[in-house]
Amino acid sequence: MAVAQDNATLEGRSSSPFWTVARRDSLAGFLFIAPQLIGITIFVLIPLGLVFWYSLHEWNVLANTFTYTGMQNYQMLMEDPNLLQVLGSTAIFSAGLVVFNLSLALLLAVLLNQKLAGITVFRTLFFSPVVVSLVAWTIVWGFLLQKNGGINGMLLLFGLEGPNWLRGETTAMISVIVVQVFKNVGLNMILFLAALQGVPNELYEAARIDGAPRFKQFRRITLPLISPTILLTSIITIVGSLQVFAQIAVLTQGGPGLSTTVLVYYLYQQAFQFHFFGYGSTLSILLFLIVAVLTFAQWQLRKRIVFYES
Repeated sequence: MAVAQDNATLEGRSSSPFWTVARRDSLAGFLFIAPQLIGITIFVLIPLGLVFWYSLHEWNVLANTFTYTGMQNYQMLMEDPNLLQVLGSTAIFSAGLVVFNLSLALLLAVLLNQKLAGITVFRTLFFSPVVVSLVAWTIVWGFLLQKNGGINGMLLLFGLEGPNWLRGETTAMISVIVVQVFKNVGLNMILFLAALQGVPNELYEAARIDGAPRFKQFRRITLPLISPTILLTSIITIVGSLQVFAQIAVLTQGGPGLSTTVLVYYLYQQAFQFHFFGYGSTLSILLFLIVAVLTFAQWQLRKRIVFYES
């Protein structure tokens, strides 16, 4: 009797269909995410692995040699006399860009979040630099910032003599930051504007009834409710600031000295100008670690600085 029941159970299991609803749904889900997984594997994971592999070698393209050097490139990184200055320039550029970009973007968003006639025109004007070619934008600013360029020409109208903006160590860094801020401030402005328009007007009305001034309304209502957007824009801006290359290459070529040589441009010099591809790969690993650590730190801080509605 028991044997018959066991046989019946086995027959029932063997006759159950393989393509159940759950398996079909799982397969459909994997097929939908397959293009993304393939793209990440080909264009992210494999290149990261190759960069680490190259960092353990010295690749001389001209001599067509590929020599294993172990940790020699990493030792060279620790002993590089220019690395601290390069990292300092990178930190100054990133900090200046993030502070001025986010502050100006939020200010513009607040000013443009008004129901006034023709406000759409101003929104378009402030956003238009985002869609302009980066190289073309930088070249134009390069002409404006020359000794006899348009910026100093405007200063002469007020009896002021401007410096050669791209040849002084301090003014060169300030110039590069300003050019980059004006180029991308429109993107963060649009994100802040969308967040501001999502804040319920009822909260402002209740605050006005309670006699709260405008600045207190902004600090206690606006900032907490748009804090998720502030986190998003800060992550985007910091990661973007660490990847800036074209502006430095066109405007200053890292000079004068190393005053505007950020890590990405230093990486480019080592790999493609001096043909130290192994050391360039090591610098790439360093850049990846810096971006990963900063992004992870910001993401962990979200629990303290980001307000989520229940």
